[in-house]
Amino acid sequence: MKLDFRNTNALWGSVLAETLVRCGVRTAVVSPGSRSTPLTMALAANGRIEAVPVLDERSAAFFALGIAKRTRRPVVLVCTSGTAGANYFPAVIEARESGVPLVVITADRPPEMRDCASGQTIDQQKLFGGYTTFYHELAVPAATMEMLAYLRQTVAHAVERAWRPAAGPVHLNAPFRDPLPPIEDGSARVLEGRIDETFFGHLGAVGPEWSQATIWQRPTTARGLIVAGPAAVENVAEHVATLRKVAGKLGWPVLADALSPARTMAGAEEVVTCYDAILRNEAAARDLVPRTVLCLGGWPTSKVLRAWLEKSGAEILLVANGAENRDALHGRTRQIVAPVESIDVAGEAVAERSYLEAWRKAELAARGAIDAAMEAEKGMFEGKASWLLARHLPEETPVFVASSMPVRDVEYFWPANGRGQRLYFSRGANGIDGTLSTALGIAHGAGKPAVLLTGDLALLHDANGFLLRAKLKGSLTIVLINNRGGGIFEHLPVAQFQPPFEEFFATPQEVDFAKLCAAHSVEHVLVSGWDEFAREVSGLPEKGIRVLEVRTDRKRDAAIRKSWLNAAGGGRS
Repeated sequence: MKLDFRNTNALWGSVLAETLVRCGVRTAVVSPGSRSTPLTMALAANGRIEAVPVLDERSAAFFALGIAKRTRRPVVLVCTSGTAGANYFPAVIEARESGVPLVVITADRPPEMRDCASGQTIDQQKLFGGYTTFYHELAVPAATMEMLAYLRQTVAHAVERAWRPAAGPVHLNAPFRDPLPPIEDGSARVLEGRIDETFFGHLGAVGPEWSQATIWQRPTTARGLIVAGPAAVENVAEHVATLRKVAGKLGWPVLADALSPARTMAGAEEVVTCYDAILRNEAAARDLVPRTVLCLGGWPTSKVLRAWLEKSGAEILLVANGAENRDALHGRTRQIVAPVESIDVAGEAVAERSYLEAWRKAELAARGAIDAAMEAEKGMFEGKASWLLARHLPEETPVFVASSMPVRDVEYFWPANGRGQRLYFSRGANGIDGTLSTALGIAHGAGKPAVLLTGDLALLHDANGFLLRAKLKGSLTIVLINNRGGGIFEHLPVAQFQPPFEEFFATPQEVDFAKLCAAHSVEHVLVSGWDEFAREVSGLPEKGIRVLEVRTDRKRDAAIRKSWLNAAGGGRS
């Protein structure tokens, strides 16, 4: 325990930092500024918390988000007063929508310096609106045991609220009066010797928990399926074991999103990965309609699958670890608020075996067609990058998948395999904000080299993330699909309206990524072919940032993607 008694602000900051540590926080991401000096000094001095300085608050917030996604532990963000905190907003929204624990602390001027045109002062009260799970403005620091006890309790409560009842961001607004640095003034020395281990001894790390299994009484219908949606879980083995157990009891096929650990269930006969292609065939879509759907975690990315389920009229049981309405399909849905790992099924299985066999047959045909097309494709079709990553990345590699086209190619083409890659994502708000910084957060301290799969616009949208290079503990290989614009828009109806499609939607860019990388001392490799790509991703560097640039033609790829998926499902191309 290390407390600083040089002045009131120093003691306040060090008690706050010690409370965070006792509650299980291990990382703080701090941006520079004057008003946050007491917090910055305290976090930097506390030897049991890693304090990482990051210049750009927007990048800092997504870096913290990435760390929290991987560790499933609250990460602290600290910034100065004024508009600094507003730059956290996109990451706060993503944290709320995807259930990621963050503790956001914005330093502020004291009340008497507000609403009087003092510098770097804005209204920071509830700055993030309804996107936080808890908000509190801390009192102006005071060197009394009563006020320090209040601080300890409030901060401990904030960390707990970042965890439960559902994980998400919390916001503490922290006003400070001068002097901000730890200048000795004697104001806190009266408490030296009075704050001992018993002051913090009752605190402990908190986390998500549930006390009992959630039992689902077996449905009367035998014609059902399980949809394993995107899931960010701490214990992958437990999650997959639960899914296998439930699927085994029910005898139902599992439609496994690429962002679910279910795709690591290689060899399990019930796993279906090519559902998007299969359901493009009108006859197959009609014949495979279920009566009951058990959705675990959330709906997959596939628009084809969601439209099919919406039209099916099936009874839906949605299991999600959060009380918010998670059913955008507005179907015949009941929602169970519980972790997937707590689910069990009562009763004996009465599965309709022919239904499972129909899905298995369709999966074998579609997977065979996709794999054959990929093997034969020698051109730089961007979807092949996802297919090759699944095959060649080292086992258990952490992979952050950017939104927009990369996540869709992963869902279309990433096969089930036993390599145990851990896929991370920001599918709460589904935006491209903070893609690079989030991936760097995933990679930081991961213990093994990580990978980011991204498009060019998503990378450019967060190019300031490269400023984190010197702070990265670990390795990140960026697989950059450079199709010189927004490839996702080529698949939307607006693509036929030219002009203004190309300029206002595709937003073509001509950035020289080799020069951008050189400016940040980042290694850059322009990939010349798929054999080279496979070699580069088979062995990942242990340190630093590397960019593997794959140049593609988005218009050609959009046509190929549509043709292959239709053909794989047995539909019209």
